[in-house]
Amino acid sequence: MFKYHITAVLVGCFLDACFGDPLFLWHPVCAIGNMISWLEKKMRPRFPANVSGERLAGVWLVVLVLLAAGGLSFGLLSVSYGISPIAGLAVESIMCYQMMAWHSLRKESMKVYHAFLKKDTEQARQAVSMIVGRDTKSLSDIGITKAAVETVAENTSDGVIAPLIFMTLFGGTGVFLYKAVNTMDSMVGYKNDRYLWFGRCAAGLDDVMNFIPARISALLMVAAGFLCQLFSRGSFYCGKNGYRIWKRDRFNHKSPNSAQTESACAGILQIELAGNAWYFGTLYEKPVIGDSLREVEYEDIARANVLMTVTYILALIPVVILLVISL
Repeated sequence: MFKYHITAVLVGCFLDACFGDPLFLWHPVCAIGNMISWLEKKMRPRFPANVSGERLAGVWLVVLVLLAAGGLSFGLLSVSYGISPIAGLAVESIMCYQMMAWHSLRKESMKVYHAFLKKDTEQARQAVSMIVGRDTKSLSDIGITKAAVETVAENTSDGVIAPLIFMTLFGGTGVFLYKAVNTMDSMVGYKNDRYLWFGRCAAGLDDVMNFIPARISALLMVAAGFLCQLFSRGSFYCGKNGYRIWKRDRFNHKSPNSAQTESACAGILQIELAGNAWYFGTLYEKPVIGDSLREVEYEDIARANVLMTVTYILALIPVVILLVISL
């Protein structure tokens, strides 16, 4: 059974690399998001509108979403593998495929890069607004570029390496649970008036689940930085500086995990990222990450994608080894 499971992981990664998220295929993350929105509307009126009430409502939201995501995915896999190993392999492959985001992350971030190639700042601004949560109307060209690079860097962990780790260790059900937590955090994990207490459970659980994957992702990215430096022309990658900045700036974020890969990426590319940003009309003061050893340029979006891809390839090597051992 283990060999089918590992095969499903690799098939899912292959399908994502080839096709990304096809619009015609139902996506479970959208269903999870719809369920979170529906449950929020149902849970809030049932609890007192105070700190303890909102905290408790948020806990119940997490419990119900995890029961639904875990129960449905486990049941589907159990039935499929009960029919035959091949049926189980097919279903788990599709599940893993739908939970990987390498193709989509690269595609959407490179839309910003291609807009800059055409010298169309407004198109670049529109493209970056689709992949970030901050306000983008007042961003300069450098601000737009930084936002795209930061998104690629942070989501190298959240959207690529962490899902790969969870699906390798815990199968389709494990990665569904991870994505459920990740989606809850992205929807209700804000520290604003609406979600400060309601989203605390989801945000805290997301921090716990990403604690180890974020650090593995950062170290893999540093290793990828050395490889990119070795095989690329010019001096735009520096693995040694990536490790230095990661050690120094990896906690320059309110989340214990978000700055892990972002600091490694900033150091490797030898640029400065993060800093103050506007969210929903409010300015949030944030520390900078990295040193401005050179000016940020839109080519850094493409370089960040190369770095993400090499990091991903390094993460896949142990999975391939596990498959070979299991055969």
